[in-house]
Amino acid sequence: MTKTIMVVDDEKRLVSLVESYLTQEGYRVVAADNGKDALGVGLGEKPELIVLDLMMPEMDGYEFMRKHRAENNTPIILLTARVDDEEKVIGLEIGADDYITKPFRPRELVARVHAVLRRVGDLRPSGKVLKAADIVLDRDNRTVKVGDQFVDLTPSEFDILTALMTSPGRVYSRLDLLDIIQGVRYEGYERTIDTHIKNLRGKIELEPRAPQYIETVYGIGYRFKRESP
Repeated sequence: MTKTIMVVDDEKRLVSLVESYLTQEGYRVVAADNGKDALGVGLGEKPELIVLDLMMPEMDGYEFMRKHRAENNTPIILLTARVDDEEKVIGLEIGADDYITKPFRPRELVARVHAVLRRVGDLRPSGKVLKAADIVLDRDNRTVKVGDQFVDLTPSEFDILTALMTSPGRVYSRLDLLDIIQGVRYEGYERTIDTHIKNLRGKIELEPRAPQYIETVYGIGYRFKRESP
């Protein structure tokens, strides 16, 4: 079944370029030129992935993500014209899964789209349910339950937690985790893992600043705490 991608940007020429490349890859593309219109398009079209510009009139990308994430868990790739790391971090904290800086090569964006869609739906790892401490992760239904409560994770957060829970005690470097959530190791992007981990801890840890599940291995990366025998 053809997957639908929603492209949200007020630059018509860019939207047309991205649409051309994605259509060639077999995707169906719908578009909006601001966050306000995108909310309606997203509700009606239910895209499998959103390519979202941050700076737009009427409603910017940040506000769109806040409203969209309240009811949907659609993967989001941000388009940002700035090199400012703070802007990228804010986007990731709100719930973006990846970002790409303008100007970009269309083929790179297509590769990111392939990678995100592949990891959220096309590849099903073996072993349907993972259990550790009081966390239950269901790979098929992509749900996570901590104690008696279900928690909503972004696709990137879910895949990071899946990797960590699959091998408790194993240390994953930032590049290892980046490879898992993006399908490739983009040098210079590995620090985004820190933001995903921060968000993940905020959702599953009782005390995020004193985590009992996801441990930091300083100078290397992260691991899921191995249960005592």
